[in-house]
Amino acid sequence: MGKIIKIKQIDAFTNKTFSGNPAVVLFGEGLESTEMQDIAKEMNLSETAFLTNSNKADFKLRWFTPTTEVELCGHATIASLHFLHENNLIQNGASITFETLSGILKCKMENGKYFMQVPIYNSKVYYGNSKAIINSLGIDLNDINKNYPLTILENGYLYIPLQFLEALSKVNPNYKELLDISDNGKLFTAAVPFTLEKIDTESYAHLRFFGPYYGINEDPVTGSANGPLLLILMRLGLLKSDEDIISVQFEQGDFINRKGRIGVVYDKSTNELYISGEAITVLNGELHF
Repeated sequence: MGKIIKIKQIDAFTNKTFSGNPAVVLFGEGLESTEMQDIAKEMNLSETAFLTNSNKADFKLRWFTPTTEVELCGHATIASLHFLHENNLIQNGASITFETLSGILKCKMENGKYFMQVPIYNSKVYYGNSKAIINSLGIDLNDINKNYPLTILENGYLYIPLQFLEALSKVNPNYKELLDISDNGKLFTAAVPFTLEKIDTESYAHLRFFGPYYGINEDPVTGSANGPLLLILMRLGLLKSDEDIISVQFEQGDFINRKGRIGVVYDKSTNELYISGEAITVLNGELHF
């Protein structure tokens, strides 16, 4: 007899259907890793999240793209929190922990929003073949903000500062070329162009995320990229604050009709970084295999 598992497809970082970033979430207890990968391939979204039992946290959480398991995914974690809330396993005002490949992540639900702790990665100036990368993204060199360097995180996310929102809207990558230049993810794993020009007055910056190495040409709204952007802006001197707690909103997804908004909070006193957002279920179903 085959298996039947209930699934939800959830749009994260939005409160409107068909916006934000979609993820499938399900309870994956008893599934082999190969089955999880097959399910993620079948779902064909940027991430599918699997919740299982854990001896170290409230749940174990794993994320799979259609091609590989990843160490961190923001939007699928926000979707997982919404999934648990709809299954009456987390209530407003409650905290929860996930065992992940990135360590134990602290999360919570507060005032109808979901909060996820994001690891703090080391970063450094990128001295690789930036001209080739910029060309592969279809970016005019004159649109680069040359006052600030390209920055790479230890997980391989490469942040590229642009001057204007219009230039960001016109980014049109050659994905095969971008993957080749990355040496199949060995030099960098994703390209993240960003600008301080934004659409909403309450936002601080706008970014896009291109990750063919992960099997994701363009991710609509990427929590794992938006969180670290706050720290990068601080290190570049583009975000200054004397407050212990710094809170901003970033934008993503508008140029591919998947508008999303992400809250990012950094607590200097504890050196903790969180992303936050809303979520909405667009599909309830059963997976038969």
